[in-house]
Formats: sequence, structure tokens, C-alpha cells
Amino acid sequence: MSLSPKMRELIETRRRRPAAIAEAAAARARPAALAEGSDRLMVIAADHPARGSLGAGAAGMAMADRTELLARLTLALSRPGVNGVLGTPDIIEDLLLLGALDGKYAFGSMNRGGLAGSVFEIDDTFTAYDAATIAAMGLDGGKMLLRIDNDDPATPATMAACAAAVGDLAAHGLPAMIEPFISRRVDGRVRNVLEPEAAIRAMSIASGIGPTSAYTWLKVPIVDEMERVMTSSTLPAVILGGEVADDQEATFESWRHALALPTVMGLAVGRSLLFPPGDDVPAAVDAAAGLVHAAPVPGAQI
Repeated sequence: MSLSPKMRELIETRRRRPAAIAEAAAARARPAALAEGSDRLMVIAADHPARGSLGAGAAGMAMADRTELLARLTLALSRPGVNGVLGTPDIIEDLLLLGALDGKYAFGSMNRGGLAGSVFEIDDTFTAYDAATIAAMGLDGGKMLLRIDNDDPATPATMAACAAAVGDLAAHGLPAMIEPFISRRVDGRVRNVLEPEAAIRAMSIASGIGPTSAYTWLKVPIVDEMERVMTSSTLPAVILGGEVADDQEATFESWRHALALPTVMGLAVGRSLLFPPGDDVPAAVDAAAGLVHAAPVPGAQI
């Protein structure tokens, strides 16, 4: 396996000097506080591998090569208008050691225990970041997945764990980014229901999770009737990318439309930009960032 000098150095540092991760976190050049920074956020999401979800489009193991994934992430983070990254500790720490997070926001992904395809998938145990570590590492917030299945008895435990995490993050003055779905099993596999009524119900439940909503954001998918869907909450929201689509122009147009809505403050997209149709990462990232920063600042009348 051929590795770049930077990757060889990263691997050697992890083996010989694990304390270098905390040092890199402490030395990271921090961006402006979220309340004082850009009115818009373009965030690259990279937390799928820790849940055992390695596919992107037709490539079932697209994210299995960590060197390749890090190369795409560092390239995406280097593009103009990209404000930050969302990832699990391994990804965030690799990027810290590579010096790719200076001046960028970094959001820690928290519950990755609902492994893709497992019988316990709805039981999204908090197996990655906790609020205390996010704060200690100087990260900018935490993200959690909340899938609600009326027929799965694990749903209440996931809701309770998310509520606790929202409170823990708020105690540190840090945003809690909740990604809510109404889900159901189809032929034994969990599927998210991407319909307006389901999105409204999921957002309504997520908005009330935890002892306070003061620091809660929502991370929501594109569905039909986004204008109606987004009136279900006053909380700040970012749009997630979802699966890699064959028609990238249609995807961009749907993002453009959503970014014009009052509560939408940006995009948090992973596979759609890291493994785009045609494999031109800079072009895909630049197009998405252009949409985010060209969009009007939220505040229009509902």
C-alpha cells in the first residue's frame, strides 16, 4: 500500500504519540463563535463509517479505505466556503493530526450504536462522543441520530438518551444537532419515511427533546412540500445530503429551494459531495458551498 508522507506521519504519530491528538485540539485555530460567525454553514458530514455504513451510491465499500476518505475530506475542507466538518472521534482526530481543521467548525457525532442492518438498529446507543469530551476538545457542538419507530420497543431508550445528550450539551453552551426520522422496518431493514407528514412529526418530536431547546438545531432531509414541513419548528436547521443521487443538478436545485426557507441555515452533506456522480469532488463541493453562501439570510416572513 502506497501512502503519502502525511499519512505515514499520521499513522506513526498515532502509534507513538497518542497525546498529540489532545495537543492538536488545544492548538487548533478556532473560528469565530457560531453566534458571531457566518450566517450560513457549509459542513461536510463524515460519520457514516462508525455505524458500519460504508457505501456511497452504487459503491458498497466506497468509504472503507480510510486514506482515500481522508484525502477527499481534506480536499473538501480546503475549498472556499466550506465552514467545517461533522465526524466521529477517529475522523475528527485524524483531521486534527493532518492540520485540516484550523479555522473550521468541528461537530462531534455521538450515537453510532444503531449499526446499519442490525436487529438493534433503532437502539442508537451513544458509543462515540459525549458532551464532556466535545467541550474538552474544544469542538463546536454534537450531533445525534433520532429514529422513531412506533413498532420498535427500543425507540423510547433512544429518545431518552438523546434528551440527556441535549441537556448535557446545553449545559456547556453547545449546539445539539438532532437528525430525526420516522422509521419503519421493510423486509426486516430499517427505512426512513421521507414523506412530508412523517418529517413534520419527526421534527415536532425532536424539537421537544431534552430539558431545553435553547441550543438545539435540526438536521433534516429534503422531502416534498419543504415550505410546509419547515413551519413545524422554529429551531435552526441544516439540510442533510442523503444518498448519492444520479441527478446531481436536481439535488442542487432542491437544496437551493430549501436554503431560501426562514429556519434553514445551511447544509451538512457527506456522501453526495465526497463521492459525487462523475467523482469531481471540488466541483461538487464548490457548487454546494456556492448555494449556501449565495442564499438569503433566514428571516423572511413565514
